[in-house]
Amino acid sequence: MTNCLKCGASLIPGARFCSNCGSQIEKPIPVKPCPKCLSGIDVNALYCPWCGTKNETHEKPKRTIEISSTIPDMINIDGGSFFMGTGELSHTVELTSFKMSKAPITQAQYKYVRNLTPSKFQGDDLPVEMVDWCDAVIYCNTLSLMMRLTPCYSIGNTTDLSQLSNTSPVWKRLTCNFLATGFRLPTEAEWEYAARGGKKKSGSLYAGSDNIDEVAWYGENAMIASHPVCEKKPNALGLYDMCGNVAEWVFDEYSEYEKQKQINPHGPSLMKNVHVKRGGSWLDDAEQCNVFFRSSSVQVGKSSNLGFRVCCSIAQPVV
Repeated sequence: MTNCLKCGASLIPGARFCSNCGSQIEKPIPVKPCPKCLSGIDVNALYCPWCGTKNETHEKPKRTIEISSTIPDMINIDGGSFFMGTGELSHTVELTSFKMSKAPITQAQYKYVRNLTPSKFQGDDLPVEMVDWCDAVIYCNTLSLMMRLTPCYSIGNTTDLSQLSNTSPVWKRLTCNFLATGFRLPTEAEWEYAARGGKKKSGSLYAGSDNIDEVAWYGENAMIASHPVCEKKPNALGLYDMCGNVAEWVFDEYSEYEKQKQINPHGPSLMKNVHVKRGGSWLDDAEQCNVFFRSSSVQVGKSSNLGFRVCCSIAQPVV
């Protein structure tokens, strides 16, 4: 259901005033009668909220772009400076240019590289989930090797990490070469900069809009499941699902922000194996889906609402 903007109470479909606080609803929810109980229901609802009958005339959102079934589509993001975080935690970060996949890695893309289908909600165009941080790193290196690019991640001299147990203590020796040409997880700073729109930043609370329903699948509209990528509106950079659908692993280990200005921060090396995740998911409320909310999970944590997207560094000109 949609909530009142003033008091937050659930609104009855078709109502012109909030039954809790009396505020006028500027855009009443379009309604139709439920075929079973005849109660008014949201025309876009999957089920009647009164009797549970499925809305057979519900139309799924139409994807506005095509998604590659094998290799992620990458978008160039010009570097720049921005204020990362919010309130007292806000601090200046400067980033060089990089590339980022326009959507979370899909199950078809993950299967093409790793020949695995780990997700709880199955579907080629759904974001891959039930993958831990190590799985995401292995995907990046394996895809890099397939594309004949230099892998970013290594443990000693080893870049083929696919045979390494995700619970091995050897993962503490992992390093990332940010100058390599291959695929990698975004840093937390890169993720937030991209979600905010990079140089095209608009100041929106969510990635692309102040109206979360326009850009995200979250707890109030997702019907307790993930959705195919790219059904919601993109942000100014053309990035989809930065907020909602599935939360996303980033490279950094979780710690408190350093408040002084930072240039291309990669996060601390705490070796606690607890990494940042960003963006919120189909399970979360709106607050957990904004562009600056951050949470964390243990390195081997897996969930049906947690996936990832990838980045590539862009070679900088020699001055």
